[in-house]
Amino acid sequence: MQEDFPDTPPGEQEEGYGYACPVNLAPPVENLSDEDLVRRALEQEIALLRPWYEEFKGRRNGRTALGISGWTPEVIAAFLARLVVEEDKAKPPVEGLSLAVGFKRLADDIRYFYTEAAIARPGTKTSDLELGNWMYGETMLGKVLIEIRNWMLDRDDAQMKVLATTTIVPCHQRFRTKHG
Repeated sequence: MQEDFPDTPPGEQEEGYGYACPVNLAPPVENLSDEDLVRRALEQEIALLRPWYEEFKGRRNGRTALGISGWTPEVIAAFLARLVVEEDKAKPPVEGLSLAVGFKRLADDIRYFYTEAAIARPGTKTSDLELGNWMYGETMLGKVLIEIRNWMLDRDDAQMKVLATTTIVPCHQRFRTKHG
């Protein structure tokens, strides 16, 4: 007996079918003024993504882009939570580097972690746009990075403005930011 199912068979995608994260993350919290709440939300995402990140590393004999800062994703999450809440009290996270350069290293590392976890999903081919839509539209990390970019562009620090303009949020996701 043959049955018809409305679903597309595995391996085939319907037009317009977007990227789906390998885990179900909680929606980002709205209130970014509570450091503990922001940190816990980031840590929860990291914990849920960790098995996929480990899968990514396993497929690549332990190689990963994560590591330029020397910090773990959890420590980076704590720094980002503090930064987004106490922006004006921010201190350089890496000794000997400016706040902008130190932050960039941390932001790169945490984005590598999320990206490598997301692309570990079996049988998935994803575009930069699909990953960006997921990261900046559906994760706490994306929400935090957008808020930090907004703050950096409002500062009188030229190095911060250059960094915020060029590297924090991809061009195709800037519609989500205050400055576009």
